[in-house]
Amino acid sequence: MHHSVLHHINLRNANLRGADLRYADLREADLRGANLRGAKLRGAKLSYYAAPKKKGAHASQTPACAPDCQGAILGGADVSYANLSSANLSYVDLNGATVSYANLSYANLSYANLVNADLSYANLSHAKLSYAYLFYASLNGATLSYVNLSRATGCSTVTPAGILNVKYCDN
Repeated sequence: MHHSVLHHINLRNANLRGADLRYADLREADLRGANLRGAKLRGAKLSYYAAPKKKGAHASQTPACAPDCQGAILGGADVSYANLSSANLSYVDLNGATVSYANLSYANLSYANLVNADLSYANLSHAKLSYAYLFYASLNGATLSYVNLSRATGCSTVTPAGILNVKYCDN
């Protein structure tokens, strides 16, 4: 299904385990509760956002990835370089997922399972990670300005400043 056009499709609770959705156009698709474990989502488009205006530039709609993926199962998925800015990713399962270089600024990752997730060089500025599970996650090189980590739990999480032991470590 890579490069497929699937506008406005209802994929709620769908089993898309291991699906090749690279560069698929899923703008405004309903992915709540979908099982995307091991799916390839690199370059997938999931909705539109209004690009910021630059001096002399015209307003345009640029494809991005800002869906409501609340509760989606993305464990082991490759969503590197995805634009998930302002996405609702609360309760999402990203266990073992590759989310490197992704834009997660202003995303809601409350209660997200980020165990063993690779978030290297991801932009998490202003993201909400309250109650998130960060055990053994890699945040190496990630942008963490103004990130909300209230009540997040984790152990041996690699951050730009080194190892972060949020809570519940055995040492």
